[in-house]
Amino acid sequence: MYRIVLVSEGVPPASGEAGARGIAEEFTHRPWHKNVKSEWDGSRIIIQADNDFDSDGSALADEFSDAISACVPGLFDRNIVVVSVTPTLL
Repeated sequence: MYRIVLVSEGVPPASGEAGARGIAEEFTHRPWHKNVKSEWDGSRIIIQADNDFDSDGSALADEFSDAISACVPGLFDRNIVVVSVTPTLL
């Protein structure tokens, strides 16, 4: 298993908190990602998830981008950064 942490920078502040909640709900429909947490820290959305296939975080990043498009209104530069990918013994 891998624990993956990503951030999306450039999110409009007025949309961040609701966007993070919407993204968390979106990921309830993606059961291949476990223990998903999505939060707004005041300047960016942070997502954390566990899965058994994404050793570089790219699959989660693709789905995070899709969820942002669905849950955060407006056009903005959604720069997604892989913060960490840590092998776990879950």
